Amino acid sequence: MKFIQILTTVPDKETGQKIIKILLEEKLSLCCQIIGPIESQYWWQGKIEKGEEYLILIKAKKQNYKKIEKKIKENHPYKVPEIISFEINQISKEYKEYLSKG
Repeated sequence: MKFIQILTTVPDKETGQKIIKILLEEKLSLCCQIIGPIESQYWWQGKIEKGEEYLILIKAKKQNYKKIEKKIKENHPYKVPEIISFEINQISKEYKEYLSKG
């Protein structure tokens, strides 16, 4: 079984908590963290923007990616939310067993 970590940013902690609650209640992820606030700088509509955001780290089974992406998009206020996935190549036996339970 393969596992991934998905990153997404949200404009406020409440939005992050809402998304995390959905993912956990639907057992699409067993573990999420919110980090922030963080400062983001990025190009948007032809100019450089700067803003405060919260970063969400989502651990999940790779097979759940599309469902997680859909839930994030359904509950995210941004027109183009950041949704990036990395495959977890190395993982402790114990943590892998934990993630497998979801």
